[in-house]
Amino acid sequence: MSTIHSIELLSPAKNLMCGIEAVNHGADAVYIGAPKFSARADAGNTVADIETLANYAHQYNAKVYVALNTILTDEELPEAEKIIRQVYHAGTDALIIQDMGLLETDLPPIALHASTQMDIRTPEKVKFLEQTGFSQVVLARELSAEQIKAVAEQTTVKLEVFAHGALCVSYSGQCYAGEAFCGRSANRGECPQYCRLPYELQDASGKIISPEKHFLSLKDMNRSANLNELIEAGVSSFKIEGRLKDVDYVKNITAFYRQKLDAALEGKTEYRASSSGKCRYTFVPNPEKSFNRGFTDYFLHRRKPDMVSFVTPKSIGEYIGTVKSTERNFMTLTTKKIIHNGDGLCFLTKSGAFSGFRVNKAEDGKIFFREKPDLPAGTSVYRNYDKEFDACLSAKSSERKIKTDIVLSENPHGFTLSAEDEDHNRVSLVFPVTKEPADKPQQEIIVNQLKKTGNTIFAVDTVRTELTGNWFIPASVSADWRRKLIDRLIVARKINYRREWRRKPDPKAVYPVSRLTYTGNVSNAKARLFYEKHGVTEIDPAFELSPPKEATLMFAKHCIKFSLNLCPKISDKKTVQEFSRYREPFYLVHNRIRMKLEFDCKQCEMLLKQE
Repeated sequence: MSTIHSIELLSPAKNLMCGIEAVNHGADAVYIGAPKFSARADAGNTVADIETLANYAHQYNAKVYVALNTILTDEELPEAEKIIRQVYHAGTDALIIQDMGLLETDLPPIALHASTQMDIRTPEKVKFLEQTGFSQVVLARELSAEQIKAVAEQTTVKLEVFAHGALCVSYSGQCYAGEAFCGRSANRGECPQYCRLPYELQDASGKIISPEKHFLSLKDMNRSANLNELIEAGVSSFKIEGRLKDVDYVKNITAFYRQKLDAALEGKTEYRASSSGKCRYTFVPNPEKSFNRGFTDYFLHRRKPDMVSFVTPKSIGEYIGTVKSTERNFMTLTTKKIIHNGDGLCFLTKSGAFSGFRVNKAEDGKIFFREKPDLPAGTSVYRNYDKEFDACLSAKSSERKIKTDIVLSENPHGFTLSAEDEDHNRVSLVFPVTKEPADKPQQEIIVNQLKKTGNTIFAVDTVRTELTGNWFIPASVSADWRRKLIDRLIVARKINYRREWRRKPDPKAVYPVSRLTYTGNVSNAKARLFYEKHGVTEIDPAFELSPPKEATLMFAKHCIKFSLNLCPKISDKKTVQEFSRYREPFYLVHNRIRMKLEFDCKQCEMLLKQE
């Protein structure tokens, strides 16, 4: 018998409401911040809310992962250990961590997932994490499809990749700019997003190479067109970024990827969704209608020059069309889209600035505004707020149901009502009653009554009756039987739900390298002890504990030279020659922030260094 591989759609939850709606809109799993110590400090949640979410998700066999993925101090470890025990008893399916010091504490048998903050790029590191008890690892966003496949071929642990959402310019866990410039560490959940600032590009003598642009602000990832390829490469979990995003974003993007994944899995008997139920939506999911900076598949196949949103880190939304004409208080567009009163439109001005306005009224092909914008004919226009779409998402927008079959049969003392759901959970209830013949045919009445599952999580697919006579069963009685049966089936699903436990670690596993610099993010004695046990002989303290002089603050696969068509390997020689009048090293400058750029062409990486 061939192995069936479960494919997981993993959605973000800023809070309980987002988590529930992620499940309602098709998520196979949800990740949510712990009360403290998650990589989004502003997205902490109570243990009570995590327990409520777990109880809700488990009805659909969906999982809940709790992120406790910051590095920790010695003083914080006892509190983190206490929180882990609390969320474990609350029903959490797995814990997402970065700090290996936690493995030296007295953890419950909760499954462990390796956070992307661990900077997981190689088969060797994945193999080590697998050996030390992790059941799922989040690969670096920068890996290509070939690299992901190579990891899958050399390991057996579940591989999780980001499919959609915001991109950090630095390898995750390897950005120290926030800590260096303002004491807010990304590894401590307090990223100040220096990558989203506008910078002036200068040469070594202070000449301005380029005026202010958002040189480090990447577009958002969108790999919805690559799901089949990634499944074949060995990916088992597709992650949507966004633990700071609102519920409308979670609804739309989860529904979009649910539909895409369902299409990718259709007809493939070797794969299945990892949770239960089918969703019906009241809207057409469209990622362009949620916050986005433009889209890229990043480094999935090759380096591309259009990965960066130089103009703005704000949402540009969906392309609408071009300006046909602009009058004193209205304009006309060349577009096939319907514009609504209250929509938000945006564009680039002639000077290259990002601007926008709210539609005052849309009527007869004319778009009215309060103040005339700088919109000459031919200007491209985008919509970053669709009022009608937003109104649809603000209401109930999805219904998720588990397919169930019901059988009504006779027994010597009355009737037996049985149900079996799509996961083969079976329940039966016996109702002792006196059978009474009916005057009218009852088959259709009984079937219609037993199909009414209302607001429950079930949708009855078939009702079969195995009766010897045309018995009279009052509608109120059959409705009561159905309610009791459904309640029993829900209980059966909860009883039969099984959490995955932590894998047994191999104490002899050897870490891939023998020296850890500050980029190892070792911030407590237990983490040091862990690495020493696994063969690391030299361990520097984390940047947050002892910032080294002239440290690299960001390690980036993105390259400014490439984006400006100045790559010495592939760019036009004439362009590169013209640029040679500027002396390296180059610098990015924003007010008092000044970072030196170094280009490691052998590794095809860019380093941003502290002066």
